[in-house]
Amino acid sequence: MSETTDPQTIKSRITRTFDLIAEGYDNPSQRFFPFAADYMMALAKPVPGERVLDVATGTGMAAIAAAQAITPGGRVQAIDLSENMLAKAQRNVSKHALANVDFHVMDAEALEFRSDYFDLISCAFGVFFFTDAQRALKSWLRVLKPGGRIIFSSFRPNVFHPMAGWFREAIEAAGVPFPEPAWLRLAETDLCRQLVEEAGYCQVQVSSKQLGYHLASENDWWEIIWNSGFRGILNALKPEQQTTLREQHLAQVAELKTADGLWLDVEVIFTQAQKPVS
Repeated sequence: MSETTDPQTIKSRITRTFDLIAEGYDNPSQRFFPFAADYMMALAKPVPGERVLDVATGTGMAAIAAAQAITPGGRVQAIDLSENMLAKAQRNVSKHALANVDFHVMDAEALEFRSDYFDLISCAFGVFFFTDAQRALKSWLRVLKPGGRIIFSSFRPNVFHPMAGWFREAIEAAGVPFPEPAWLRLAETDLCRQLVEEAGYCQVQVSSKQLGYHLASENDWWEIIWNSGFRGILNALKPEQQTTLREQHLAQVAELKTADGLWLDVEVIFTQAQKPVS
């Protein structure tokens, strides 16, 4: 298979990128991660004593929000393919003085947990990266208890715009192909609903929430580029090309600033569903 279609090659490439950006992934400019995690758990309503699986946990924002909600008696299993992300998540959990989260390097499309075990499965901004999202959700269905719930988040098409669009134009002008953003795979509510219904879930609910905020300056926008999946694309350029692109791109972005700063659009879709009881 070619590099663009072989699932293991794709997973390895994504894992390398997230290993690279793990240390800065939860920088203040990307505070939409904890915002979305808190809102996700407000929707999912985990209660003390429940067993939660947090898939593609990243630096652990959703795992932390779940762990706080299910204390006492509950426990979170947090999985990711990136060992560096898991290491950062462990440090974040320790900072919150939580002792009810376990971490595992594991593929979300082939869960190693026993059947009918979890009350809730969460996944923050991860499903659209999967090479086979349908397979993943069917794997989740197996490990959920009857009546158990899932919730995952994805971005709307306008996320980070117009800056993200300008960044793509700058990359392509430098002669580097810009792949279609992974988030577009689940950027519409009907796509999310179709995915979970076809995987065998019921009681599907899909909603949107604007979680955007103002960045202080264009340099904060660069923090997002440098500490997100955009980094993998940027690294296709030579260092001197990166410097030139940064200067030109940020000069363009700076023109968007108002007295409030630089608006970062982060409209998020939250998809909820249940495993049928029978």
